[in-house]
Amino acid sequence: MEQQMTVLPLRQSGVLLHPTSFPSEYGIGDLGSYAYAFIDFLEAAGQSLWQILPLGHTGYGDSPYQAFSAFAGQPLVISPQKLIEQGFLSKEDFCDMPLWDALKIDYGPVINYKFSILNKAFNRFQSQPEHPLQKDFIIFCSAEAFWLEDYALFMSLKDAHNGEIWTQWPNEIAFPNKEAKQKWASILEEQVRFYKFIQFIFNIQWNSLKQYANSKQIQIIGDIPIFVSFDSADVWASKELFLLDSKGNPSFVAGVPPDYFSEIGQLWGNPLYNWDYHRQENYKWWISRIRYGLKYTDYLRIDHFRGFEACWAIPFGSPNAINGSWTKGPDKELFKALEAALGNNLPIIAEDLGIITDSVRELRDSFAFPGMKILQFAFENIEDNDYLPHHHCYNSICYSGTHDNDTSLGWYLKASSQSQDKFRRYFNTDGNCVSWDFVRACFSSSSKMAIVPLQDILSQDSSCRMNTPGTTLNNWQYRYNPDMLSVELTKALLDISVLYGRTDASENTNI
Repeated sequence: MEQQMTVLPLRQSGVLLHPTSFPSEYGIGDLGSYAYAFIDFLEAAGQSLWQILPLGHTGYGDSPYQAFSAFAGQPLVISPQKLIEQGFLSKEDFCDMPLWDALKIDYGPVINYKFSILNKAFNRFQSQPEHPLQKDFIIFCSAEAFWLEDYALFMSLKDAHNGEIWTQWPNEIAFPNKEAKQKWASILEEQVRFYKFIQFIFNIQWNSLKQYANSKQIQIIGDIPIFVSFDSADVWASKELFLLDSKGNPSFVAGVPPDYFSEIGQLWGNPLYNWDYHRQENYKWWISRIRYGLKYTDYLRIDHFRGFEACWAIPFGSPNAINGSWTKGPDKELFKALEAALGNNLPIIAEDLGIITDSVRELRDSFAFPGMKILQFAFENIEDNDYLPHHHCYNSICYSGTHDNDTSLGWYLKASSQSQDKFRRYFNTDGNCVSWDFVRACFSSSSKMAIVPLQDILSQDSSCRMNTPGTTLNNWQYRYNPDMLSVELTKALLDISVLYGRTDASENTNI
């Protein structure tokens, strides 16, 4: 009797790394040659997933989760080298470039320098009316007008008012009608065109990198925060979508109550949505946002997914997040509208961390969205818990840690003796190679996807942490050196991926 072949479920693995962390001689990671080299590393190491943080144009604090627009891309990751190749910059434009720290981003000077370079590129573009990209620019501006017009005008107005928050602008432009927008778009025409240009260039460079990744069978997991920044084009231009008072200030702001990360909770400050208005519009804005996000990535992780069921509403002006209350969200209704517009089986990952109730789980499971399993959480206490690998279900994503966690080595060195002992006994390890113990545990999990931050693959300590929730200093600065992605490291990652059925060794012959 012929034995039938067992068809095993698909298992994937990948690396969490934001583009700002790439090596680059320009002070911050960008979409140039080192981004492509990272994709080559993933392919050679048998990985099929690359997870990033939100790609938005960051504002005060440099957090990817606080952007000037829910749609605009991050100008800081535009590659100057590619602008040289396109003829918009020359090598002479960089003769006075400062020397940058190769392993840490100094955002203030980097922002000033990169925008001076982008302005030079824009002026060169303006002076070349016959350049073949001029027609593409016109097409891009027309296709993306639904968000690009407001974003470009908002940023130009911010520049004209020394970066002040929009509620500090004169009423004519803080609460503009159509005529006022047209008037100021004409006054600031050149600057408006500049912001459209940098979004056009970002679009070209990101799409090229995504196509390259996809050609290597690598899918990109994007990330969007559930809420938008108060000081953003979205709130300024579409106040009706949010709960604001007559002066434009939020009635309530978003955050989370005291939890694992903070004893006073986290006060994010984002305005809450006016879900009644969204419902009347059949969630048109959200449909546009998700559709747009999936144009740039293959999956979307939605940060703070539980906020769709209920969010922690904190009175505006509160000093911390302690005195909030749970306010109901749109729940299943929103995702039914998304499915009706975008199709079933949406490629969404639910960030279901924090205080998760049965109602949140029901919302997640009703649409078969995979949730997240963080291995560090599994060993915070000696009790049994859902984060331990033997409890993982297939429809989940296993992480050693996320951008909000310490590195795995950093976590272990600071963990209690009970947590360290539980970790060693659970994995039958001596604790001398903690980072790779975590990688191995993550990849061996029954979760369909396994994701590890690059810092864990590199066995880095707390000095390489990406973000510490509840703090505003020394975050989002991490970078690595290209020499760190050695042949030995690549082979080690490939071997462990093959061992746990997350790649096919026959597909990887580049080492």
